[in-house]
Amino acid sequence: MDRPILSIIVVFYNMTREAPRTLYTLSSKYQRGTNSDEYEVIIVDNGSTIPLDKQMVESFGPNFRLYRRDPSPSPAAAINAAVKSSHGNFVMICIDGARMLSPGIINFTLAGFKAYRNSIISTLGYHLGPKIQRFSIPEGYNRNTEDLLLDSVDWRENGYNLFKISSLAGASRKGWFCPLGESNCLSMKRIAYEELGGYDERFQSPGGGLVNHDFYKRACDKLDNLILLLGEGTFHQIHGGVATNMLPEHHPYMNFHNEYVAIRGFDFIRSKREPIYFGSIPNQSFSFLSYSVEVFERMINKNSTGE
Repeated sequence: MDRPILSIIVVFYNMTREAPRTLYTLSSKYQRGTNSDEYEVIIVDNGSTIPLDKQMVESFGPNFRLYRRDPSPSPAAAINAAVKSSHGNFVMICIDGARMLSPGIINFTLAGFKAYRNSIISTLGYHLGPKIQRFSIPEGYNRNTEDLLLDSVDWRENGYNLFKISSLAGASRKGWFCPLGESNCLSMKRIAYEELGGYDERFQSPGGGLVNHDFYKRACDKLDNLILLLGEGTFHQIHGGVATNMLPEHHPYMNFHNEYVAIRGFDFIRSKREPIYFGSIPNQSFSFLSYSVEVFERMINKNSTGE
């Protein structure tokens, strides 16, 4: 293939059930307004017990390739190595391979870079199911429930239908118009990634701890623009993740935060950078638009009254 414009790095660890669905949402058959010559997809298998099948990965298109790594608790080094091996002028990082993508992400990301080149482009995160999964799991949400839920909407033909069966993720819980804690699909110029030093490999907690939060905040604070894609997102499949699928009473956030403080020397605080909104809003996401406006209005009213 010709040199791609965008290199997409997706990290997997023990996700044989989830991977084929995620990869399909990255294929040119599913993504709208783009073709396989414009982007490459580097699948990072970060030491899975049952390795991802190379033939399965490559079946999604000539622009897909598998990159295997020895197991490591944190994906930081694997992401940096994959970026180094990539060929695009821009990079997109999906740190959690369990997250399916909406069908306009690649097209709007490429369009965003044409308008604002030195930017970080990000999306909101969603969880499949009625609630954040660490709350829905104790109520009976499981892989079988999720399989039936996905079968209930025609997401392969129209990926925006995933909005119908999802809820906002924790880091995105306040919607489009309030600061995000992180983004599980973030993009920038390759040279900007290198100037930021990539993902900080000192983060060694399982799943990377707050390594993605750290990188997102540093990029938001240092690049010229923050672009938030309206009407796009990533949708998390249940897979037993170290944080997303952990029961509330066992959630490791404090351990993650303690590691962050030990590395950075201060508490983690979300970036307050004002975003540029870019994209379109499919009708399947209108309920999230309404919710986002309500949350933003409450925040404005609270600030104006000094509460």
